[in-house]
Amino acid sequence: MKPSIPKGTRDFSPTQVAKRTYIMDTIKHHFSCFGFQAIETPSFEKSETLMGKYGEEGDRLIFKILNSGDYLKKATDAFLTSKDSQKLTTQISEKALRYDLTVPFARYVVQHQNDITFPFKRFQIQPVWRADRPQKGRFREFYQCDADVVGSTSLLQEVELVQLYDSVFSSLQLKGCVIKMNNRKILSGIAQVIGAQDKLIDFTVALDKLDKIGADGVKKEMLEKGIAQDAITKVQPLFNMQGTAKEQLESLKSLLASSQIGMQGIQELEFIVTNVSALALKTASLAIDVTLARGLNYYTGAIFEVSAPNDVSMGSIGGGGRYDDLTGIFGLKDVSGVGISFGLDRIYLVLEELGLFPETTAASTDVLFFNFGETQALAAMKAIKKLRSNGVSAELYPDIASNQKKERKQLTYAERKGIPYVVLIKDPQIQDNTYTIKNMHTGDKQLVSLENLIKIFN
Repeated sequence: MKPSIPKGTRDFSPTQVAKRTYIMDTIKHHFSCFGFQAIETPSFEKSETLMGKYGEEGDRLIFKILNSGDYLKKATDAFLTSKDSQKLTTQISEKALRYDLTVPFARYVVQHQNDITFPFKRFQIQPVWRADRPQKGRFREFYQCDADVVGSTSLLQEVELVQLYDSVFSSLQLKGCVIKMNNRKILSGIAQVIGAQDKLIDFTVALDKLDKIGADGVKKEMLEKGIAQDAITKVQPLFNMQGTAKEQLESLKSLLASSQIGMQGIQELEFIVTNVSALALKTASLAIDVTLARGLNYYTGAIFEVSAPNDVSMGSIGGGGRYDDLTGIFGLKDVSGVGISFGLDRIYLVLEELGLFPETTAASTDVLFFNFGETQALAAMKAIKKLRSNGVSAELYPDIASNQKKERKQLTYAERKGIPYVVLIKDPQIQDNTYTIKNMHTGDKQLVSLENLIKIFN
């Protein structure tokens, strides 16, 4: 059998893991600075927890887990002979891999509501799974890095989340990201004024595909979903709306003057834009995108999507929004929440393409001790123990270099692992407690004491 992995999944080398860890550590640092606390939830949930929360398209992408044992035993003959696989699935599968981290978080909040202090600010960095078609930047297994606040309706939370995006991208030296923003209330208002309020979900799902299938594709899908041609004609100016955030909001005021919910959405965006402008962003920019819809049904207010710098061909690298009653589906009413997510895998690809990973990211070992024999190896291990107790990553090559060829093998090992220093201990040095350290980049050598050897790395 030829070894392989499922499509849409990946193995990660030590170098790749180190780079991914660099991104996650940066994000975690800023999550903590903004007052978020970490939680974790199971990789799979009850199917009833996930199904029906992401819209029809999202539900189709949820990986189902077959019941253990004879999973067909409980299935009735009617379902077994039926061609309706969806109905059969409900009888043979009771669990599913999580599609995102937000719905499991809502379940967590309701289940642990008596132990939580509200507003509750949590972050979560864990893998999710989607039965999507694999392509560049889109995988079936990938990590999400989420930060959410529940228990507050204050729009200052949205202002903080925009700053959080900016802080992370600044630390990663990722300049030129655009934080696009819209409001689901504005989309509801648009559907209302064009007479398509009964088709709101179909309207937003189609509109959300504008950057993927273009204006003509969006119009075609809307027509197929039963949205009238005159309604589509009325909404067409949105496809090309340009100008500053203030100018676009003024244009929307004219369009949505007769819609109360639409005007409420405009006021919310104005508050966020005004406060973000007053606080200023370091590297990212904030923009209004009236075609931004985010297909997930649970969003009710402000929605976000982050695009990578223009010189990188990549989809969104982050997104999120306000959900006013997501916990209501689990029995806890009127608990508003808002959150954002960082797309770890896509951020990795962007940093790689732009050459933004620090050179030291992949280095796992600071110094390698060559092995010239049992006596020298023991002396090396004593020094290594001291170095490690001082926070230095050190290792001993396990096999003895009994000849020049094997000594070269140790040097090659250090080169291939990117280890910046090697230490050689010969017999006379053991008595003197001295070490010859070689800089692998410059080739320079120096004879040092153990104390000075430690200082080189501190």
